[in-house]
Amino acid sequence: MNIPESLLYSVEHDWVKKEDGKVRIGITDHAQSELGDIVFIELPEVGDKVEADEPFGSAESVKTVSELYAPVSGKVVEVNQELEESPELVNESPYEKAWMIVVEPKDPSKLEELMSAGDYDKMINEE
Repeated sequence: MNIPESLLYSVEHDWVKKEDGKVRIGITDHAQSELGDIVFIELPEVGDKVEADEPFGSAESVKTVSELYAPVSGKVVEVNQELEESPELVNESPYEKAWMIVVEPKDPSKLEELMSAGDYDKMINEE
């Protein structure tokens, strides 16, 4: 299981990458492997507000449809449009090509509540 040390993680299996006052968000390698082959991704629009621990979109796989939960509250400033045409990127490249949204966090201090790679690894191995 790939769990990059440089990222932060949520209990909902999101990864978060800090970038100049913004955060890039996607789902983890563990999450995509649990979902199976992703066939459709629904994401918010640029300018939409997202709330921490609330759904911001969904991922549909051959097995199920799963809500995608925001790890932080804030405004969506960028959306990965490539996932509309190529949802399989979530399975192929969850950390590089398959980022989902970039958010300007309402309260950047909330990022401190997210898990380190080591803590996330412990959590998924206890499931």
